[in-house]
Amino acid sequence: MRALYICCSLALGFSGLAEAQLIQPEQKQGQQKPVSIYDSVVRIEATTQVADYRTPWKTGFFGGGTGTGFLIGENLFMTNAHVVSDQQRVLITRHGSAQKHKVKILHVAHDCDLALFSLEDFTPFEGLKKLEFDGVPVLESSVRVIGYPIGGDRISVTRGVVSRIDFIPYSHSRVDSHLVVQIDAAINPGNSGGPVLQDGKVVGVAFQGINQADNTGYMIPTPVIKRFLKDVEDGSYDEYVDIGVRTFPLFNPAMRQVFKMKNGDPGILVTSVTSGGSADGALEKGDILYQIDDYEIDSSGSISIHGERVDLNEVVERKFVGDELRFKVIREGAKKELKTTLKSFKHSKIFAKKYEKKPLYTIRGGLVFQPLDRSLYTAHRLSSPRVRRLYNTYISDEIYKTRKDIVVLTSVLKHSVNSSLGGFAGNAVKTINGVEVESIEHVHELLNPKEIPEFFVIECDGIPRPVVIAAREASAADQDIKSRYGVTKLFNLEE
Repeated sequence: MRALYICCSLALGFSGLAEAQLIQPEQKQGQQKPVSIYDSVVRIEATTQVADYRTPWKTGFFGGGTGTGFLIGENLFMTNAHVVSDQQRVLITRHGSAQKHKVKILHVAHDCDLALFSLEDFTPFEGLKKLEFDGVPVLESSVRVIGYPIGGDRISVTRGVVSRIDFIPYSHSRVDSHLVVQIDAAINPGNSGGPVLQDGKVVGVAFQGINQADNTGYMIPTPVIKRFLKDVEDGSYDEYVDIGVRTFPLFNPAMRQVFKMKNGDPGILVTSVTSGGSADGALEKGDILYQIDDYEIDSSGSISIHGERVDLNEVVERKFVGDELRFKVIREGAKKELKTTLKSFKHSKIFAKKYEKKPLYTIRGGLVFQPLDRSLYTAHRLSSPRVRRLYNTYISDEIYKTRKDIVVLTSVLKHSVNSSLGGFAGNAVKTINGVEVESIEHVHELLNPKEIPEFFVIECDGIPRPVVIAAREASAADQDIKSRYGVTKLFNLEE
């Protein structure tokens, strides 16, 4: 069974105030209150507006939530991306204070679930301790998590033991996998974004749990945090890069014999190379990849970093667009040394959940067209096996080369102009009046030509019968459809 990771964090059951009294020196009358590390950990309240992909012309759903953040620099705080995602307003409160302070979001990295923010007025926080970062904690070492879990407004402290260092999916984006540190601690929402401390320094940020296990939580370790901070030094976040290959472990004795590999020989099989990806032109299908940079790759696809076995992608995780990556492979029996320059590959974002984006769409004659991505797929619960195939093979079959978007006819707003066409909803559009559809912008152009044709003939993938509507009647019906269904705009082509 596949594990389900949830955006959540860590907390145990004793009072943060009690802990503070245990570790802080007694304050005598007339003395200035000592600076506490708890004062640098803040409670976050976020008001959110989440896009509605079922009715994309509407403003979306309003909601809110709480989380934790902590001070890392002069008017610079860190938290999780999922704490402040889709935010409309964010306020923080300091430990022991009821005053709320307005926040300005600086950077949000949805692929690694981290965010930075500052305050409109930092004056009340001047002089507080800025938390420093350390390395990755070792197995069986103790850590302390500070935050504001659900169930109360006061600070809470968790103590746990590092039980695993792994490379797993981050639940916020639904698609990205990075290094994590597992802690044996109970999970409570609201602790997200809180610092994980060891010897007074930050070794991670609490961020998610797993619903199939008790007393298990995860933190984002400092290699991921430091990469994020390095990325935003130029004022913008450029996201992670990827090798762009698929590999297969080489445990099977018969396979090893076919590739003339001896017992103990390292390496994994390259099964495909993404066209246009970072490794395109360097690695080839059928290569035995046995070294990446200076790290030997074992038969499972793991490498050793600081004494821990982690996925080979951890090497790429610590690099940026434009960095060089070196390989050693066996190709057709000969050893080769190769290199490539890492670059971004935006097409893979079709699989990531979107935040802070307005849904793209266009409407003609009550037919609603939207580009396919994870957010759309989830919202409409698309069930067509043809759409599922296009979605799942978008990269492997290189569909992105000819179709920037898989455009889906998501719904039919009932009107006399589109009678009996409701059954076509949920299918991917292939052509309009014989022209292959390339993107949502292209669909909008084809449905809004300078010269209106007699009919719009729309063919869907795998459907033998086309969708046909009278073009002039459809254009005339749009205003009535807007009024009837509360459609504010007939299209939106900008996120």
